[in-house]
Amino acid sequence: MQPVILIPKHWEYPRFALEERTKQGIIIGFEYYAKDSFLAERFGNGWRYSVTPHKNSEELLHYHQEQIQPLSPEELQAQITAEIDAHQQQIDILRQQLTDVAGGYTNG
Repeated sequence: MQPVILIPKHWEYPRFALEERTKQGIIIGFEYYAKDSFLAERFGNGWRYSVTPHKNSEELLHYHQEQIQPLSPEELQAQITAEIDAHQQQIDILRQQLTDVAGGYTNG
């Protein structure tokens, strides 16, 4: 069963999704500041997003919805391709290590 998030009808729907890649980084959380709340008075009402610059970063930044910029299809494709390439390099290294281990046992 997929988890479900219910958004009250009087709230606007968030523009961005969890784990979405943006120019600011990867969205890892979001919250809504209602118009009549203390936080909305301080930061502005609407959606605020928690973003990490990249998946291995400890840094966490917060942006109002209007500050978030989506990636173009080309930018998104380039990011995903680079991540696939990095994972493929790691797989190649691990396969070589596995071959070295297997070779060491058969020659010993």
